[in-house]
Order: sequence, then structure tokens, then C-alpha cells
Amino acid sequence: MMRPLSDKSCRRRCLWLAACIVLVFGGVSRASAALDTEASRGLLRVGQYERCLEASQKAIKDGAFSTQWRLLEIESLLALGRYPEAADRADAAIRDSRTDIRLLALAHTAFQQTGRADEAARMLQMVYRIASYRRSEYLSSTEVVALGQCLLRLGVEPRLVLDNFYNVALRNDPNCREGYLAVGALALAKQDYKLAADRYQDGVKRFGNDADLHYGLARAFYHSDRKAMIASLDAALHVNPRHVPALVLVAEHQIDCEQREGAAQSLNRALAVNPWDPDAWAYQAVLAHLASDPNAQKSRRTNALQFWPNNPRVDHLIGRKLSQNYRFSEGAACQRQALKFDPDYLPARIQLAGDLLRLGDGQGWALAVEVNKKDPYNVEAYNLVHLHDALSEFATLSADGLLVRMDKREAAMYGDQVLELLQQARLKLGEKYGFQPDGPVTVELFPSQQDFAVRTFGMPGVEGFLGVCFGKVITANSPRPGLVFNWQAMLWHEFCHVVTLSLTANKMPRWLSEGISVYEEAQHNPLWGQRMNPDYRRLILEGELTPIGNLSAAFLSPKTPLHLQFAYYQSALVVEFLIERYGLDSLKAILADLAQGEEINAALAQHAGPLDKMEKEFEAFARQRAEDLAPGVDWEQPAREQLRVEGVSPSDRGQDARDTQTWTQWLEKHPNSFWALTLQARSLLAARQWEKAKAPLQKLISLYPGHVEKGNAYQLLAEVHRHLEETSQEAEVLGAWAGLSSDAAEAYHRLMEIGTQQEEWAQVVENGARYLAVYPMLPAVYERLARAHEELGRAEPAVQAYRRLLLLDPSDPVEINYRLARLLQPRDPAAAKRHLLEALADAPRFRAGHKLLLKILEDP
Repeated sequence: MMRPLSDKSCRRRCLWLAACIVLVFGGVSRASAALDTEASRGLLRVGQYERCLEASQKAIKDGAFSTQWRLLEIESLLALGRYPEAADRADAAIRDSRTDIRLLALAHTAFQQTGRADEAARMLQMVYRIASYRRSEYLSSTEVVALGQCLLRLGVEPRLVLDNFYNVALRNDPNCREGYLAVGALALAKQDYKLAADRYQDGVKRFGNDADLHYGLARAFYHSDRKAMIASLDAALHVNPRHVPALVLVAEHQIDCEQREGAAQSLNRALAVNPWDPDAWAYQAVLAHLASDPNAQKSRRTNALQFWPNNPRVDHLIGRKLSQNYRFSEGAACQRQALKFDPDYLPARIQLAGDLLRLGDGQGWALAVEVNKKDPYNVEAYNLVHLHDALSEFATLSADGLLVRMDKREAAMYGDQVLELLQQARLKLGEKYGFQPDGPVTVELFPSQQDFAVRTFGMPGVEGFLGVCFGKVITANSPRPGLVFNWQAMLWHEFCHVVTLSLTANKMPRWLSEGISVYEEAQHNPLWGQRMNPDYRRLILEGELTPIGNLSAAFLSPKTPLHLQFAYYQSALVVEFLIERYGLDSLKAILADLAQGEEINAALAQHAGPLDKMEKEFEAFARQRAEDLAPGVDWEQPAREQLRVEGVSPSDRGQDARDTQTWTQWLEKHPNSFWALTLQARSLLAARQWEKAKAPLQKLISLYPGHVEKGNAYQLLAEVHRHLEETSQEAEVLGAWAGLSSDAAEAYHRLMEIGTQQEEWAQVVENGARYLAVYPMLPAVYERLARAHEELGRAEPAVQAYRRLLLLDPSDPVEINYRLARLLQPRDPAAAKRHLLEALADAPRFRAGHKLLLKILEDP
């Protein structure tokens, strides 16, 4: 069987044939014509669309036979938004060349862009007929790719197209540029972003500066890595500054960052090239919607539909971006309109499924099933269908307008505490902000991080989020080993989002929503939320505060994970500043204005003064807060060149204990140096010089008692006391640490151990409760809690703790059932008897159990 000819092979044969014609006949050089088409395509790829159009039209007028000129002409017209002309030229070209698959595929696009649906469908049927009698071995690689694209449009299963056309084309011709683009586009359409990125990167490696490939790579990174996306967009626009899809993606990113003026400018740049680009006008309509300008939104949507009045992609894009801005109801309405235009338009159907699920509407699951049946390769639909199966096994708890879904065993362990906390948040935050929900608030807790990611983002692999609130639906990770966080603080934070998002009809910037939630954490419990720390102090004093007007962008593309956490802290600090300077009523008035469609900066100006003035005042406020942190500490650090250890950056200096000479010399002149004292202590700990390590650690605590981040002096000093078997001093230090932190699980656990050993039962109860707010599924905690309550004469909490312990498959269920029977005997003999029978079933010769059972049976 013959292998398909590559484009390169075709060009070589054409050149050879042209040379023969020149030698034999002395006629016009076909080689020259071939080179001209390559040069013209080069113009097209760098954005010189007018020049490419002029060259192709001149060649056609001069009688050039090559179909390449027709393709270039139509592609140029499409790039310039001259859709009716493109369709007319495609119609004319087809009359001359009815069997060129690439031309027919391009004609389909041209007819579709002008709403000529019947003619567009006819092009696909022509391709199908051609494919039925022409063997693929006799097609060039680009024709094989074009054939695959047409079959996709006809509804052929995507995996078949990928395996039997795109991959075959690339295998036979690794220089088939169109193959890389086609695989990437298919993967993007099915939310397989890794495959898309891999193929686009392969193409970039092979072809270098290619705007289409760089743009595709940017789209592949959109959901996972905005830095890489921006780098790829820069590369695309460097090659082709007039690349309309890249300019539109820049605008989309700017909308996400709430940089709406910049987005408008990027879209205007795109429309200067293609005045009728549907995507650009769709995002212009989004900007009008976000600015509460319905007239402008309507006119811009009309422009997007100018030549294709029932284009489903327009409303799909508008709705998708509105949903990404948490306008799920409006987004769902747009998807429904898109489906009216084309009921088979699956991107709108799966987006509608996600919108409905984020609105708490179970109809979304049925839509996901529909999409999965029609397109098994759609990653989001596949993930949602399988997640729905897992959710069917969840328990459902309800109370006072709250609906909680969680794993059955976890629900039995701490579901009542979840409901109690949410009820408290609903009451306290609702009263503070004047909020009364008009429907149930749904909270879903997932023991699997991947299930959480699918439910929240539609795909697994998205990390870095503990919980997400969509308005009246909260999705969250449930506590689990290895993920240390206070789940109570997290749920309080997320329920605050319910309040503020509902009050503003989801029309608030992310920084303000996050800022209020973090602020309210600390208002409820001073140990929750975020506090000033050495890293935040350094960032503020080094001028890394983000202007308030751009603060939402800090969440989307932070420089480092630290900068992301700092965005949360700064947002909360802005809220604290607003309330302290202008009062809570001013903040509530801002929220009310946002609900009416007012832009955030205008609302701030109305209730807190001009933005530029406020930003200067806030900067002074933040700097003062930073300078007030541990005033006795010397925060200065040696310059990089003073460090003998190469490769140690300022942020890493606190982690290195090898440069003894540097910190020793530094301490002589800076005896209160946080950096040097920390290094000194770690150096002594590494050398196991426990007694000597006490002094720098005790000094660190006295200078900065509020430092409780990982590796803090309390933690290290407790380690010292433990090695020296100074248990009382260890407990004292751990107690101080536990009293300052809401997630010091290590301290809580050790304090429970010590309390049990020393029979300090109140200490066990206190730290057991603290531990359960971090991880409520550890058997040892319930065992110690139950014993402590029992020793303190608290029968009811002891019974609750023992019953929860039984749910965790303890190592000695006989003893636990026996203890439960003893506790229950005075008030519930029947229950006591059941537990005794359970114990005796496992241990038939358990004498104490038989003795207690006889007593229960003898008592009336």
C-alpha cells in the first residue's frame, strides 16, 4: 500500500515537474508559482492579510491554476471579516475544483459564517462522497486532516477521527502543521487540556515561530497556568500582532482579572483587523452586561450575529464568560438561547449542565448524561456522570434552610457539627449584613479531592482550593490526613460568601468577596483568618501591595503561592481598613450599590472617597500594620553578597543553618535578629545541643509571641523539652502554641497524649475539641476524649465519643461496647444490653461483660 504523500514531497515533485517544463517548453515557471504561494502563505501567518489577498487575487486573475491561491484568497477574506465575499469566492472556486477536500472544508466554514446552512451542509456531503471512493493512501497529509475535520462536523466519534485521521497524518508526515493544530483543537473542545498542550508544544518545537500554534498552547494553559498562557500569547502576537483569536484571548484574560478597560482595548484591536469577528463582539457584549448597559449588550450581540444570525457560539461564549463571573442564572439563559439556535450544540449543553449544578438544580446531572451519551470523549461530561454515581452514596442532612451532602460515615462522625456551625453562621452573618436567604443553601463535602475538583471545576487535577461558593451552593474538601486546615473556619468563610454574593446578586469583585470572608473569619474567632507575618511584612514594606483597583488580578496570576495567600490577606486588610475608617454601614452600602449594577470603583468613591486617595491612605495603613509587627524584633537581614552559602535567596535564608559564621557575626551586632536567632536555634537543634537551643528559642518567643507559622519557636522549643524529657515544660510551651493557632494539630495531639498520661482530663477535652476542628476522623482522638469525659463524670459526651469511635473500626470494639454499656445502664438499659451483646459476640468469655449483663437483666 502506498503511503500518503507529504506536502514536502509534493512540493519537491512539483518543483521537479516545473523544472522539466521550463527545460522542455521554455514556458512559465510552475516552480515560481509554487514559491509565490508559499511566500503568500507566509504573509497570511504574520498578519499581512491584505497583502496576501492582493497577491492571491492577482494570481487568480492572471490565470494561476493552483488551488492554493483560492485557499489563500478565502482565508484572507475570512481573516478580514469579509464573510460574504469569502463565501462567494468559495462558491466560485468549487465550480472549478469540486474534489479538493481542503477547499470544500474551507468553503463549509465560509458558508457557515454567512448563515448559508444548506450550502455548508452540502460541502460536508461532498467531502463524504469523495472520501467514500478515494482511498486515504492517495491523500496528502493536509487532506487527511481536512477530511477528519469534516467528519467531526458530520458527527463522527472524535476518538475515531483522532486515531484514524489526525494521528495517521502526523505519523506519516511529522511536518504536517495542520495535524498538530487539529489534534490540539479537538483536545481543547473535549477539555483534554494536557493532550492539547502536548500537541501544541510538539508543533512549536517543530515549526518554531507560528502564531496559530502559540495561540493554541495559550488556550491549553488557560485553566491551569496563566503565566504560561500569557507567555504563549506574547509569542503568538510577536509573530502576528494582528492575530485576532490571540487578541480576543488576551481580552478574555483581562475580563477575568476585572481589567475591563484593557479588555475593551484588546477587543478593539481585534475588531480593527476583523470588524465582524463574532467572538470579539460576544466579549464586547459581556463587557456591556458587566457594566449594566443592556442597550449596548443588545447591539453588540447583534453585531456578533450580523452574518450568521443563529450562530450558537455567540450566546454560548457570552453565557460562559458570565458564568465565570459567577452570573450563573444569566449564563444559563444564554446557553438555553444557544440551544434554541442549535439543539445539538454540545458546548452549550455541557455548560448549561455546569451552570445548573452551580445553581443547585439537579437537572444539570441529566444534561451531563445526555452529553456523555452523544460524545463519550467529552471529559467534563464523563467526569460529571461518574461523580453523580459517587454522590448517590452520600448522606443528606438538613435543617433551617440548609442542605448538607457528605460521605455517610463522615456524616455520622461530625455531620451534626457541620449543621450546627452553618446554622450559627447563617444566623450571625445574616443578622450582621441584613441577609435572609430566599431558598435552601446547599453544602457538599467531598472526601476525595478529585471529586471536589470535578464538582467545582468540571475536571480533576485542579488543586489549591479548600472550598468554593457559587452563591447558594458550596463545594468543599472534607478534612483528611495530609491536608491540615480548620474545617470550621473554612465553612464559616464559605458561608460568608453565600451572604455577600447573594446580597450583590453575584456582582462583586473577587477581592472584595474574599476580603470580607477572611475578615469575618477573624471576627468570629481571632485564631481564624489570616494575620500579619514576616512574609507579608516584607512584601508590604518592599512595595508589593497590589493597587485596590487591580486586586482581583492578584488571585488569577500570582507570582508565587505566597503571593496568592498575600492577595487574600491584603483583601481582608482592605476590608478592615474600610470598616475602620468608614464604618460597616459604608461597606453594606457598597454591597447594595454593586447589586444595582454599580461598578466597584464608583461604589467605593461614593461611600469611601476617590480611589486614588483611598489607595494612598490604605498603603499607609498597611505599612503601619507591617511596621507594628513584633516591634522588638530586628528584621534586617544580610545582603546576598554577605552570605557565604551560594544560592541562598533572601526568602530561603531562614531555612539554612550551615552558614554559622555569618549568623554568629550578625548576632553580635543584631542581638534581636529574627533571622539569625532562627538560624542559631536550628543549628543547635541539628547538632542535638538541646540545652543551648533553649536560649535563642525562648528569646524568639519573647520577641515575637504571635509567630505560629510552620517551624515556629514554640514547636521547636517543645521538641527540645521532649528530648530532655521535660514533660511539664513541653506541655506549657505546647499549650501556648495551641492557644494561638487554629490548626496546630501536632500540638493538640501531643497535649492530649500528655494529658492522658498525667490524667489532666480537662486538658484532653480542650485539645480534643481543637483537634476535631482540623481532622475529625482519627480513632485515637475519640478514644481519649471518651475516656476524659468519662473520668470527668460527663456521661452524655462520653457516650457520643464512644459511639463515634465504633464507626471508625477501632482495634478493641469489645472494650468500647462494654464502656458504652456501663455508661448507658442507668438511663437506657436496652441500649446498654445491645452494646453488651455486641461485646460478648466478639468475646464470649468476657467475664466483666457477663457480670454487667446479669445486673441489667436482674434490675427491673
